[in-house]
Amino acid sequence: MSKRKPPQGKKINPQFWVFCEGETEEAYVGHLRSKYRIPISIVPKVAGSSISEAFIKKSKRGKPADPKDRDFLMYDADVPELMNKLRAVPNTTLFLSNPCIELWFLLHYKGQQAALTEADCIRELSNRNHNSYRKGFIDQKLRTKLGENCKTACERAKKLPGARNPSSNIYSFIEILEAQQSEK
Repeated sequence: MSKRKPPQGKKINPQFWVFCEGETEEAYVGHLRSKYRIPISIVPKVAGSSISEAFIKKSKRGKPADPKDRDFLMYDADVPELMNKLRAVPNTTLFLSNPCIELWFLLHYKGQQAALTEADCIRELSNRNHNSYRKGFIDQKLRTKLGENCKTACERAKKLPGARNPSSNIYSFIEILEAQQSEK
């Protein structure tokens, strides 16, 4: 890997690498990148369930690197075997939503205590957003809600039990982005 040379007298921002499982995660991280204006590289579902330390290194080969760069994995937590594999990838921070990332979106609208399926999440999002929710696409209504109710969603997610259905720790990513933005 090539090393980025920090400009003299200027602070270099770390690069955040987000490896995600699907188009919806990719769209959401893209939304966060534009909102926070932080250097985030998104590596979408190319690895799928074969994500590993070697895959991450291969994906970053030839790209500028800095010791402050961070690697994140954003996946749905509905497959226990995959969760064990993700937890085994060293030097990464894991962001999970169970059953799916749509639960995180739903937490922007309401508290959710009962277990639900991915289909339930999508149906609820469509009902609350008064339109047809499509995976992989964040429409303007949803984008607005994600911006307005982010703090509330973080508080709701923190109250959910870890790793069980329903749960999401994507609020941790938001906290990291907020902290990075305040350092600018």
